[in-house]
Amino acid sequence: MTTAEIRAKFLAFFRSKGHAIIPSASLIPENDPTVLFTTAGMQPLVPYLLGEPHPMGKRLADCQKCVRTGDIDEVGDNRHCTFFEMLGNWSLGDYFKKEAIEWSFEFLTDAEKGLGLDPQRLYVTVFEGDTETGLGLDEEAAMYWQKAFATKNIDAKIGERIFAYPKNKNWWGPAGQTGPCGPDTEMFYDTLNMTDRRTHAPGWGEADECHPNCDCGRYVEIWNDVFMEFNKTTDGKFEPLAQKNVDTGMGLERVAMMLQGVSTVFDIDIFQPIIRAIETKTGCRYGESPEIIRSIRIIADHLRTATFIIGDQRGVGPSNKDQGYIVRRLIRRAVMSGRKQLGIQGKFTVAIAEEVIKLYGETYPELAANRERVIRELDAEEEKFTRTLEKGVAEAAKLKTKFADATEISGATAYYLYESFGFPREMTEEEFGKKVNDTEWADEQKKHQEMSRAGAEQKFAGGLADHSEISTKYHTATHLLDAALRQVLGTHVEQRGSNITAERMRFDFSHPAKMTPEEIAAVEKLVNDWIAADYPVRFEMMTVDEAKAAGAIGIFTDKYAGLGNQVKVYLIGDDTRGYISKEICGGPHVEHTGQIGSFKIQKEEASSAGIRRIKAVVS
Repeated sequence: MTTAEIRAKFLAFFRSKGHAIIPSASLIPENDPTVLFTTAGMQPLVPYLLGEPHPMGKRLADCQKCVRTGDIDEVGDNRHCTFFEMLGNWSLGDYFKKEAIEWSFEFLTDAEKGLGLDPQRLYVTVFEGDTETGLGLDEEAAMYWQKAFATKNIDAKIGERIFAYPKNKNWWGPAGQTGPCGPDTEMFYDTLNMTDRRTHAPGWGEADECHPNCDCGRYVEIWNDVFMEFNKTTDGKFEPLAQKNVDTGMGLERVAMMLQGVSTVFDIDIFQPIIRAIETKTGCRYGESPEIIRSIRIIADHLRTATFIIGDQRGVGPSNKDQGYIVRRLIRRAVMSGRKQLGIQGKFTVAIAEEVIKLYGETYPELAANRERVIRELDAEEEKFTRTLEKGVAEAAKLKTKFADATEISGATAYYLYESFGFPREMTEEEFGKKVNDTEWADEQKKHQEMSRAGAEQKFAGGLADHSEISTKYHTATHLLDAALRQVLGTHVEQRGSNITAERMRFDFSHPAKMTPEEIAAVEKLVNDWIAADYPVRFEMMTVDEAKAAGAIGIFTDKYAGLGNQVKVYLIGDDTRGYISKEICGGPHVEHTGQIGSFKIQKEEASSAGIRRIKAVVS
């Protein structure tokens, strides 16, 4: 079964169960990013999980584009990817454990409607309970699983077919310190097809008994149903949500790997054309050696991810900040692998991106629509990095004299070359003819990861879960700023991202030139005039066609067009004085612009090619 067939079957199955199929949200979180990228299907839906009505109803299903960047350095092994697709179905205060479990089992085992997996090879886990949450064993979930397995004449006993695990295994959320969360149940597939649970996957040396959460790899997690019924408060309490939700996640690439009988995600059908394109550019064969396999995987993964980020509805190109920094790091690691490990001469990133667009353009039409931007950004970055590499080689030559008599290279030096010039550890060792100190390198990596994690946590403080008064003011201020920029600079201006903390707002927008002091002053004055006028702020539910006709701005994808889908349009202004802003948004917002206070632009700067960034405060 191909990835396209799996994706289509999943969405068709849940459409038959009364779910509305919603399009994938942008990879760049809109208005309230909790992290740099959309990392899970639930992230764009947090307001609706907290009780806000969704315009498409209470039953939803989707295939969400996701990017996770915590394991970039691990990509190249058999399981890590940065970009992936997450299939999910949602109940917003509608059905709960009974239907979620019944439908999960049906989709997994039904050969016609679903995946047709052997139920004998399925194992599930449930939450065992703990004192922190005050909950006991999730007997309800276990009972519904037993009933589901019984339809296939399988006696699903706890401890044999159903396993109970603590909070670190069978509890989801919140995404930050507070927010929606709840127990989950996870589904595992036995890749060895053995009835003896004690047998580990080949190569496992431990004697203790194997089980679904064993690290040996025998059992592959294929689906996760979260019963999101609590809100964790700032004082650590778990309070019942106003509505009980179901949030499920099934990694498309992982399921394809299992159904196609391959041992890594890089061997599934959707990766093969990308790998063949890399082979064509390099003359190397994918299976030639472990080093070549790893390098080709890095190129395939990183350029697929970079293509999706740059070609997104809210696309971001390479830069030294935030999402752009990740894009730059992905491109440069791919280029480094191609040049140093595979011996590629000349540029190659655009050719690989073209293959990605061809493979995914029908499913995600924004890729085809933004093809020129993808090509332009990749070509320019590859050219720039080539020059950087030449400088890095010269810098390494200078540093070599310091280690002439040393037996190894310090971790700090190796990491400096990695961060500043893109040298992976192996290249530094090759240039110096010595090994890098393992302990020092690990310390430098840990230090860098902690810094990245601290940055992500800081971003979460202003994220979707933050509906504080100051955050709400900033949300509305972004709409006023957007309107002012379009009025002063022109209607070509489009929002390309924003980030809000308790201290400031950051707003990225498309514009080809640095703003003049006069333009900055004019934008600032307009926003403050509109605040002083105390315009009312309200929203209306409209179809996409109605929103377009009303002049609302936002991301209109082909998936919305003509479907009659309803969206929330925030209106700032009134019939008497006119409307300042009409914009698709999920909120939250103030009720009157006067509640914002005053607005001050602190800085205007470049974010990436053709993208400017404003940092501002309200008080």
